[in-house]
Amino acid sequence: MSDIIYRLMDQQSWIDVERAGTFAGSADDIRDGFIHFSTAATVRETARRYYAQVADLILLSVKANDLGSALKWEPSRGGILFPHLYAPLLASQISKAIRLDYHNGHHHFGPEFL
Repeated sequence: MSDIIYRLMDQQSWIDVERAGTFAGSADDIRDGFIHFSTAATVRETARRYYAQVADLILLSVKANDLGSALKWEPSRGGILFPHLYAPLLASQISKAIRLDYHNGHHHFGPEFL
């Protein structure tokens, strides 16, 4: 499994996380019962599928080991294992937050993503 996992959200949601110190999930997360994360191999496709119209997209990096047993790796899109967090995400567990460049309807993951 990946050491670093990723969460995408719009800038206002990120501001709310910083203010509250925690993230309980989006409406989709709450509906599904867990917070959706992506890996380095899947995050670009997640951005394309679910956040294509979000110009102010923030990429959060989280160390998977910091999430403990609340993090489960489960099959999702095409049977690929995705990280799902069955607990709130604490702001202190986020190691990096980067605003992605957005041009011509596409998000660009720069070298800081590596």
